[in-house]
Amino acid sequence: MTKSEFDLKVTQIRQNLIEVKKQMNKAADKTGRDVSEIQLIAVTKLMPLETVKAGVAAGIRNFGENYPEQAAEKIIALSDQKDIIWHMIGHIQSRKTGTVCDHFQMVHSLDRIKIAKYLDRYCRERDKIMPVLIEVNMSGEKSKFGWQADSVDKWKNLASQFREFSELSNIEIRGLMTMPPLFENPEKTRPVYQRLREFQQFLQEQLPEMNWKELSIGTSFDFTIAIEEGATMVRLGTEIFGQRPS
Repeated sequence: MTKSEFDLKVTQIRQNLIEVKKQMNKAADKTGRDVSEIQLIAVTKLMPLETVKAGVAAGIRNFGENYPEQAAEKIIALSDQKDIIWHMIGHIQSRKTGTVCDHFQMVHSLDRIKIAKYLDRYCRERDKIMPVLIEVNMSGEKSKFGWQADSVDKWKNLASQFREFSELSNIEIRGLMTMPPLFENPEKTRPVYQRLREFQQFLQEQLPEMNWKELSIGTSFDFTIAIEEGATMVRLGTEIFGQRPS
């Protein structure tokens, strides 16, 4: 990428961010929320390093990645940027938990107890505490990762399982994450997010000793709906950077 191409990319990202933040403000105002309480995570999975650098130049400081080893290369290349926060938002394989602990500052996709124990162990070895979000499957789709929470009948058992996390001293539960079904009409994701918020309230009552504040929901196609339904983090890729490389 030439300097002029890089500068053009930075300009495009800045313009996209202005538009995204306008939409975020509008959605927050609609429900009487303070937009400053909603964190924008710029998703750079499969994006080349130069695009991430352009994002940094455009002012982005929170990046989301799905694949630990690909992300590690970018994170190492940008290690001089001390104020960047890297969010692991993809499925974590057992053998990749060490890489996640080494390079990320937050995990959104804790989807089973085994991974929680691995993260705890590796973080303890590195004298690090990792903030994590529990990934739940609110739609019941078999293609989705996360604890099955699509039925109220399952919630009490899930709360019992989640209590085990309080015994792991090097991970810190901060809330929940979910991936909605991909609908042509984003309005159809609203019931999924409403049910997630009900589950959040249930956990706050059942496990008040743990922190359930964060809701990582909303992607490029439905983030305004997610904000209206209580998102504290939205994960956007194409709305900021354009289409991913095929």
